[in-house]
Amino acid sequence: MWGPPLSFSPTTTTTSSHGTIYRDEYDGGVAHTRLTVHTAGKLKVAATNRSLSMGFAVTRTSRSLVAPSSPTTPAGETLPLSSLDRVPGLRHLVLSLHVFDGAAADRKGSPARVVREALGNALVDYYPFAGRFVETEGGEVRVACTGEGAWFVEATAACGLEEVRHLDHPMAIPKEELLPEPAPDVSPLDMPLMMQVTEFSCGGFVVGLISVHTIADGLGAGQFINAVADYARGLPKPRVSPVWARDLVPDPPRMPAPPPKLELLDLRGHTVDFSPDYIANTKADFFASTGQRCSAFDVCVAKTWQSRTRALLLSGAGSFTADSPVHVCFFANTRHLMLAGAGAGFYGNCFYPVTVTCGSGEVAAGEVVDVVRAVRDAKARLAGDVARWAVGGFAQDPYELRFTYDSLFVSDWTRLGFLEADYGWGAPTHVVPFSYHPFMAVAVIGAPPAPKVGPRVMTMCVEEAHLPEFRDQMNAFASAAGK
Repeated sequence: MWGPPLSFSPTTTTTSSHGTIYRDEYDGGVAHTRLTVHTAGKLKVAATNRSLSMGFAVTRTSRSLVAPSSPTTPAGETLPLSSLDRVPGLRHLVLSLHVFDGAAADRKGSPARVVREALGNALVDYYPFAGRFVETEGGEVRVACTGEGAWFVEATAACGLEEVRHLDHPMAIPKEELLPEPAPDVSPLDMPLMMQVTEFSCGGFVVGLISVHTIADGLGAGQFINAVADYARGLPKPRVSPVWARDLVPDPPRMPAPPPKLELLDLRGHTVDFSPDYIANTKADFFASTGQRCSAFDVCVAKTWQSRTRALLLSGAGSFTADSPVHVCFFANTRHLMLAGAGAGFYGNCFYPVTVTCGSGEVAAGEVVDVVRAVRDAKARLAGDVARWAVGGFAQDPYELRFTYDSLFVSDWTRLGFLEADYGWGAPTHVVPFSYHPFMAVAVIGAPPAPKVGPRVMTMCVEEAHLPEFRDQMNAFASAAGK
């Protein structure tokens, strides 16, 4: 689960030694995809597009397709996708911004030109990214290895990154200005990758990425971006060799099911930074209580789920009572379970939705360590659940998700490899994901801009009536750090 842009206006920001609390009001409360598909235009456009936002001008100076730098094999072949790649819900765009201050190296030259050349080299190894999605007569999605290339936009910004706080929350430049406009004559959902590199006056730059989840999961996309970065730094080949091998992913029989009902939710956003001290203290409490270890991810999931559940109960959510079940779902990497030892280099979708279901009263009334235990118990069942799914052992497909208000979906962006991608100017100081959808309550775990440390939890998961209580619950968690 990686989504459309949001617009918001900040109200207040509170900072302490324990964490930073951001109080946001999102315009309309719904995430909207505002990508315009051009229906006319040449393959390479030399036009200039200038936009002014809050006094900071962004000018797009070049748009073109970047093809593989040398012939690829198998040229012209159509590649089948795995059963997971073809999950209908994955045919969506994943948007992100990657901020580089350029201070870690004395490298000269244009970052946009360096990244463009490196992209062409990486597309030789990862040639499906240079193709197009097509459908067979039976409606099955495949990748046509056309070699046409990825869409690449060069741009400049009339300011330094310091002036826009390295795109820290709230962003001073709308994300639409830093993400690539779609290529002409091609649906964005048919092009695996689009990229924009915006150079700032300070020497820093921002890489804006739009990819289609169908071709790669988060780890796979991170692997590809690191391959581009490897070439940009002058390596003769990527450190990780790509593996297609979509046929290794199990393809169990599936029961026919109607498409999920997507009810639009009027969601509001809230963002909190948790300090490493609080995370460490909670992990220590869990160890003292259970004799087992847990991760920062477990703590973030548990507290966010608990805060949201308390908000729904205390604020009143229709017929929502202490007996009502609540669900939290996150996505576990399963390369070690599904690929029979061939997981190294695999960049397709290879994950399993881990769902935890408890009574809302149990989640709301328990200690954080109790909720962490429920999360850990579900993770412990992963191997067995995957094995059962692989032989068709579930009456209901676990990949057919429930998009209802009683369900929270969590996405973790901290271990995908994006924070390590170095194009020769150092690792990014900030990665900004946009994994939000108007039909699902979402929490994204990321990181604040360097040198800040600790997890940042970015949410779009409650409606207006439940926002004040959700804020109070999450803010109390941040403020309790170290106590």
